[in-house]
Amino acid sequence: MLKKDWSLTPAAFNELLAWLDQGRKSDGQTYLEIRQRLVAYFDRKDCRAPDELADETMNRVARKLEELGAIETEAPAKYCYVMARFVFLEDLRARAKDHRLRAEIRQESIAPDDQNSREIKERRMDCLRQCSAKLDHASRDLILRYYIGEEKVKIDNRRALARALAITTNALSIRACRIREKLELCVRECLGRT
Repeated sequence: MLKKDWSLTPAAFNELLAWLDQGRKSDGQTYLEIRQRLVAYFDRKDCRAPDELADETMNRVARKLEELGAIETEAPAKYCYVMARFVFLEDLRARAKDHRLRAEIRQESIAPDDQNSREIKERRMDCLRQCSAKLDHASRDLILRYYIGEEKVKIDNRRALARALAITTNALSIRACRIREKLELCVRECLGRT
């Protein structure tokens, strides 16, 4: 079982380097080569932050190695690619959810502005306010800061937020996703009551 709040330590990084070198001493060249290939892999998949996803992949391999003590594989690079696939799929799911939410927001803003649709929007906003008020301060602050800006500004804001929280951007997106799911459920329940 992988620990959720894990951060890369110098010891874990050295263990990763030794595992990647498979008994040879490459002074980190193997790590750099695999990482660069992972960046290219994520770039080919049109990911927004290939460098960060490559780092997340290597961190997960290091975490797994630290927790299991050893990873038996013929080729460490192949194992890294398997882990990269999981990281890519998580990123894909997060992006798809983000796109769905944006589409819903756009659709609501395009909807005819009659009295009924205004009342629905107001009810949703009231429910969203009530539900966000139920969140603890840290969660409310995180979710509000997570959605500030558009495109590059939003990406830069998310990187800064992740640094401020001392977590990876992937861990940040997972936290935001969990908070968003709570809010969505709460809003649906609230709308069902009204």
